[in-house]
Amino acid sequence: MNRDLILVAFALITWGFGEGLFILFQPLYLEELGASPIAIGVILGGIGIAMTIAHLPAGYLSDRIGRRPLLFAAWILGVSAIWVMALANTLQVFVLGAAIYAVTAFVISPLNSYITAARGKLAVGRVLTLTSAAFNVGAIGGPLLGGWIAENFGLRYNFILAGCVFVISTFIIINIRSQPVVDIDLREKRSITREIFTSRYIRYLTIVFFVMFALYLPQPLSQNFLQNERGVDLSQIGALISARSAGGVLLNLTIGRLSAGLGFVLAQAAMGLFTLIIWHGTGMPWYFLGYLLMGGYQTARAMVSAQARSLVDAANMGLAYGTVETVNSTAIILAPPLAGYLYSQNPEYIYSFSFVLICAGILITILFSPIGMKKIKD
Repeated sequence: MNRDLILVAFALITWGFGEGLFILFQPLYLEELGASPIAIGVILGGIGIAMTIAHLPAGYLSDRIGRRPLLFAAWILGVSAIWVMALANTLQVFVLGAAIYAVTAFVISPLNSYITAARGKLAVGRVLTLTSAAFNVGAIGGPLLGGWIAENFGLRYNFILAGCVFVISTFIIINIRSQPVVDIDLREKRSITREIFTSRYIRYLTIVFFVMFALYLPQPLSQNFLQNERGVDLSQIGALISARSAGGVLLNLTIGRLSAGLGFVLAQAAMGLFTLIIWHGTGMPWYFLGYLLMGGYQTARAMVSAQARSLVDAANMGLAYGTVETVNSTAIILAPPLAGYLYSQNPEYIYSFSFVLICAGILITILFSPIGMKKIKD
């Protein structure tokens, strides 16, 4: 790995640690601030809207003006957002901060483009899973410490410490070097939409939406389910969230060596097992195993991006990544309200419904994906 990839990896490790301190505790903090399960689902869905609107513009701009300025903007905005959440005294102000933080998701497109361009001889799928693993390495320790802090001092302090860690990550990322922008002539600029949104690519995006919706549905209220229905305390939940990050590292490093098509299917299978285990598991060892497998969600996202890169040319790489992340975020918008509704009817319905959808997604991927199980050219 070259200098820039190493800096990005360390920035992601520290950011992952900071985000791990609070991100999956958010539903619990929303509950503390007075939100009901349905309201939590709606809030998380609304946050998903904030995530969605920024991906396409960010992907387009990363192709046209460069990736580094957008990375800087995302890091600075993320620091600002976490401090709004940390200092919030009401549900409304906290949700505002969470929405601002969600907007920083636009970083994924320029970040993936930057990583892809700096990868050297590494395959796209391999470098994306390696950097995702770096993020998850940091995210292992965050929830462990976050659970202890929440149990002993209150969830607000998770956000305060995360704000301090994000400042360190920002000082690391500002040292990366810029990359040249791929030039395209006027004729090519006029045909961008036609070149990217082919029938093959649209079919791929449709499958991605269905799969990512299914994979995200069991996640938003799992911490609430374990706390309220299974009697798991906050320290234990912190340990489980760390297990999720450890699973992300393990699955990224192992599945990342495979073809992106096969890796995508295996990541879905891991999430299916997570759903079954949380639904029927009894006790912390089972929940720990389930959260390890929950790391398959991050692996699936990396594999989705790797496959998308194989369907477009280098000049439109950022826009392709932005399109995929828009689809992913749309699934994140729609899944939490449904999860909240299912939880209000019967908390276990989340897992039974999700398991059926995940199995259907695996079959659809194998039978109808334009990439399928074959190894793609990077």
